[in-house]
Parts: sequence; C-alpha cells; structure tokens
Amino acid sequence: MENLDNIVSLCKRRGFIFQGSDVYGGMAGTWDFGPLGTALKKNIMDAWWKFFVEDRNDMYGIDAAIIMNPRTWVASGHTATFADPLVECKECKSRFRADKIADGINESVTTEEFLNTHTKCPVCGKESWGPIRKFNMMFETHVGAILPDDDEATSNKNIAYLRPETAQGIFTNYKNVVDTFYPNLPFGLAQQGKAFRNEISPRDFILRDRECSQMEVEYFVHPDTWEQNFELMRTLQHEFLENVIGLPKEKIHELEVPAEDRAHYSKRTIDFMYDYPGGEEELMGLAYRTDFDLSNIQRESGKSMEYRDKQTGESFIPHVIEPSIGVERLFLAVMTAAYTEDEINGEKRTVLKLPENLAPYKFCVSPLLKNKPELITKAKEVFDLLKNKYSHVTWDDSGNIGKRYRKQDEIGTPKCIVIDFDTLNDNTVTVRDRNTTKQTRVNIANL
Repeated sequence: MENLDNIVSLCKRRGFIFQGSDVYGGMAGTWDFGPLGTALKKNIMDAWWKFFVEDRNDMYGIDAAIIMNPRTWVASGHTATFADPLVECKECKSRFRADKIADGINESVTTEEFLNTHTKCPVCGKESWGPIRKFNMMFETHVGAILPDDDEATSNKNIAYLRPETAQGIFTNYKNVVDTFYPNLPFGLAQQGKAFRNEISPRDFILRDRECSQMEVEYFVHPDTWEQNFELMRTLQHEFLENVIGLPKEKIHELEVPAEDRAHYSKRTIDFMYDYPGGEEELMGLAYRTDFDLSNIQRESGKSMEYRDKQTGESFIPHVIEPSIGVERLFLAVMTAAYTEDEINGEKRTVLKLPENLAPYKFCVSPLLKNKPELITKAKEVFDLLKNKYSHVTWDDSGNIGKRYRKQDEIGTPKCIVIDFDTLNDNTVTVRDRNTTKQTRVNIANL
C-alpha cells in the first residue's frame, strides 16, 4: 500500500520533486521538479496533448499570456467570487480555510455553521474563532512603473493578477480563432500552462499548492447538443485516465457536484475523484459552463461572440464543455499508482511500476564491469544506438549490478540492458524487466 511520506521521500531522494527555494528554507505551497520529475511531468503533459489535441481533428492549441487585462477577471466573476472561507484563531492568530479543518461543511459555510462544528485549532488546540471572512485567492501584482510615493488611486490603475486558471486565456482567444480559422462546430481550444492560487493552507504535498500547471479544453458546442457532448468528454476523460495514463479504474470515482457546491459559472459539474494515500480527492473536473463566459466577454468588451453556422446560417453564442485537470494532481496520482514495495529472493525493494509511455527513462544501459575498457566501449555503442532510436535512455556504471537494478527499479525504468563478456562474442545483451526481474538474452539488432 502506497504511503505519502514514502512517496515524498522517494521524490526528493531520486530527484523527482524538491521543496521550492529549499536552499533558503523553502516556501510553503511551492515545489520544484528535478530532472526525473521534469521528464515524467513532460511525458504526462505530452500524453494529454496527443490524446486531446493531436489525435483529433476538432481541437486547436493556444498558449495565452499569464498576465491578462484585469477586465478579464471582472467579466469572468473571479474578482467578485473567487474566494475561500478564511477563519482566524483568536488565541494563536493562525489562519485556516474553514471547510478544510471542519467536518460536514463546504465552501459556502457561515460563521454560525462553522462554530457549531466545535472545531479546535490545529495549532494551539483552543476553540476560539473569529468570523468567517472571504479571502480572494488571486495573486495581485502591478504592471508598469509604480513609485513608493504614488497615491492609492494611481497604484490601483496598474493592478493586475496572475491568472488563477488557464480557461480565460482560451475564452479571450475564441473570437481570434473563429475569425482566422472558422472551424466547424463543435470544436475545442486546448491549453497547458501555469495557474496561480493564493491558497490559505497549502497541503498534502503537490495536491494543493500555490503554483500549478493546468491542462484544459474548452469545447464549443451548439446549445441544443450540450448533453451529448458532455457525455463524449466524460467518456474521453475515463479513456485518458485509465488507458493512456494507466490509473487503476477502481480508484477513480465520479462525484456529481450539487448546485450549491458548483463553481459560479457551472450548470453541471462532475468531479473525477481519485483514491490518494490521504483519502479521496479531486483529480479532474468536467463542467458545463453554458454560455456564461462568452456572454460576459461580449457584454464587457462590446464585441460579438456569436458563431454563424456554416450550413444553417443560424447565429448564436456557443455553449462550452470543459474538461480540466491539474498536472501536479495527475503526477501524484501516477506516482501513487506506480509505487510498490515487494520482495525479490528474500530482499525487499521499492519499485515504480510506471507505464512505459510515462517513465522518465525507457532503458538503462550498463557495462557489467566499469574497469574493463572493452565492455565500456561496447556499452557506449549500445547506448548511442538506443539513444538515437528512443531518446529516453540513461547510463549507469556505479556500484555492482544489483545496486544498479534497485536504483532503476526505484525511478521506474522498465528495462535494464547489460553488456557482458558474452556480448563481445555473440552480440547479445541481457535485458532485465523491471516488474518481473526476468532476464533474457537479446541480439543488439533486435533491441
């Protein structure tokens, strides 16, 4: 059974994930991806892009700016509603997101409802709370030249925000794509990129952090067809999570989100939940955003967001189906699904049983002995051959062969290729399988 502490330890020990700004004591809610983590993250994002964009004829990719005109967030409702319930302990002054420290309440909790839970402060253990206050999670910044002696009115004119979601960059480019490509409806716009949320209490490793990467599709449909397109995206999400990413089907659950818990823009939402080590948490979302965003943009900008149907000539504002996922949450799900502790010949080992399409390295090439020049030379020939063919290949000649196997098992390398003295005679190598530890002889030409 996977354990979050074990996974966090493995991530740091093997260079998957480090605490952000670790050399200066870290910064809560921020994480840096090391060499292996960067490779795994890229493979996950590439798999998503291939499945939802490259393999389809109705999808277009965009890459919008992180800092957008502040009117974007007025029109989207984020300025007014993108807030979490903050509560402060009167005794120790610690601040928390109320619905995360008390049971049986949601984001809409009132002060009275929270106090009735009789929740004790996680820091000092006292039950002495101030009123619930709404805390807007958008990171505020200033664009342009601001001087220390500028008055408040001057400073406010330059206020902007780091985007809290990638979706609005898609919506603000909808008209640009329609005007330049005029795609048939339905069609989707997809984006991958950073989003920033000033979480009150980041927690659970990379599950809830202040800086994350999102992968989102806004699928534009005729209003009369939203239900069938919702079901299409629902099916595609299961296919992606289970068949492309390889998550166990039994750990994925659908949660139909009730109206009172849905985002302000959604008329229907299904949260795809996943059984993480700490319990069931949201992994991926599917929302029916109606024409909320495009209608608001039309009102705020004064520019038409209508689509004119090529066949019927009908003009209307499309409705939107949105599959959305956080890369870090998917990364953690992949790690927890792959993390395994077993026993081989009486010896315990830790192994990441990553799908081959996601593993940072597909092969590890090793000479049996590193002090034999003829083995080194031959091993480098094999390494170059595989590197040119598969790209994701690593070299390891440190320690004995058993230690090399254990290291590669821990980082999820599916196959280890060992060059020994028989290789010099018959051009065959030992191929060792990560999951089964079975070893077979294979001719180099057949690798």
